[in-house]
Amino acid sequence: MRRHNFKKLHIWQEAMDLIDENYVFTATLPDYEKFGLRTQMNRCSVSIASNISEGSSKRTDKHFLKSLEDSLGSAYEWETQLMVCYRKNFVSEAIFLKLEDKVQALQSKISNFMDTLVSDN
Repeated sequence: MRRHNFKKLHIWQEAMDLIDENYVFTATLPDYEKFGLRTQMNRCSVSIASNISEGSSKRTDKHFLKSLEDSLGSAYEWETQLMVCYRKNFVSEAIFLKLEDKVQALQSKISNFMDTLVSDN
């Protein structure tokens, strides 16, 4: 296994972009969600990128895959929280669809990268 430079991985770069968009979005949530959805979505978005970078340090693809699974799980968790925001009318349909497309594209790319690691072994 070769170690990956996480900063060069497109999935990490896109996860970092999602963090930026997430923080802009969560700043618009109601004040009473400061310690609810806002905090959870912020932590969750950071977790996506953090797990990718952590996994890149692992000695084996098997261990890297575990971190990527965790990252993917955080991406699905974040999408669910976005859906909650939409259902509670905290976000317009246009912004919801834009963010939903972004996270779903990232989920797909993480999954494809995982498949590549599995097929390389």
